[in-house]
Amino acid sequence: LLITPSCSFHSVSLKSQTEAKPTTTSLWIMGESQDVNVNESTSNRRSVLTKSLAAAGISMFAPIANAEEQENDSLTPVYFGTGCFWHIQREFVEAERRILGRKDEDLTSRTGYAGGTKADGKGRVCYHNLLGAGDYGKMGHGEVVGMTIPDSKISDFAKVYFSLFNPKTGDRVDPGDKGGEYRYLLGLPGGDKHPRFGEVEAAATAGGKRLVAGRGGDPDTYRQGIVYYYDTAKFPFYPAEIYHQFHNDFQSPPYGKKYNDLADLEFANGGFIKETGCPEGF
Repeated sequence: LLITPSCSFHSVSLKSQTEAKPTTTSLWIMGESQDVNVNESTSNRRSVLTKSLAAAGISMFAPIANAEEQENDSLTPVYFGTGCFWHIQREFVEAERRILGRKDEDLTSRTGYAGGTKADGKGRVCYHNLLGAGDYGKMGHGEVVGMTIPDSKISDFAKVYFSLFNPKTGDRVDPGDKGGEYRYLLGLPGGDKHPRFGEVEAAATAGGKRLVAGRGGDPDTYRQGIVYYYDTAKFPFYPAEIYHQFHNDFQSPPYGKKYNDLADLEFANGGFIKETGCPEGF
């Protein structure tokens, strides 16, 4: 077992986690967390929820969206990166569950690579490996997490992304990872031409970041306060190897076997986890 504080090495943890049964649950209202005691009566919990929604200008009984809005709310592929992709995959898995109500078999968040100018001769983008096959760093890519979400929720996921930076430094959680592979980047179809780009830019500003158009193969952004943005049509997402999916990181306690096993579930069910053709190991 290799123990290191950096995402730059691969390790496997067999330690599982046991979570205590919570006495409270958090309701997310317009990006704010409201704690509700699950042991309270239904009427009391409903009162808390109703007041929170009212404060945000939302009626508890109003329809979420009309039929036309739902029909036009297309699923959109996006990606986000801020240093090591292991930690932020877990955060976006939780966001898919919380914001979209997705179950394990519906999750789309995958670790991967993006922002480079090319793939290798076989169309591969791979993690560093002894064969030197499709090395993502040498081709200018950064580590990201890609997902497919409703277009109307891009702003919500952008807010999640900009909350993942270290609140004390404004930079990635693990400063030990250095280089263009760990730069801050995001991708939208059309880049700044996407209709919701302004919402993403507003989330960036609120998070103390400035969006800059990426040219591909861009350098590290550490301590610069910027995030590169890309058009996903010109700078597509390349999924990472299976062993990088639903992996523990080195900044948090192990996420547990149930989380780690999501990679097997997605692969076995023919979901978003696929063979990449890359060497499966460093």
